[in-house]
Amino acid sequence: MATTFNDREKGFENKFAHDQELKFKALARRNKLVGLWAADLLGKSDTEAYAKEVVAADFEEAGEEDVFRKLRKDFDAASVSISDEDIRTKMYQFLAEAVAQLEQ
Repeated sequence: MATTFNDREKGFENKFAHDQELKFKALARRNKLVGLWAADLLGKSDTEAYAKEVVAADFEEAGEEDVFRKLRKDFDAASVSISDEDIRTKMYQFLAEAVAQLEQ
């Protein structure tokens, strides 16, 4: 009986670790996609470099507010007129796209 419990516990631990890894990958991919989108709106010549900046911004604190703040600050600095709601909508859309890409 104890072996069955230990096997189930290990299975749950493995699933949790797998789920966390997928979540990390999905968020990183989302950040790259939103970075590429923003780079285009900002007129950046090196879109990949800017996307990497957005990905790196996500490591400042837990959650997605650090990414949102970077985008908001950069849009404001470049006088790109876009609402907070539109930025957040794009972030959610790109998260869905990232998850779909990972599931393929």
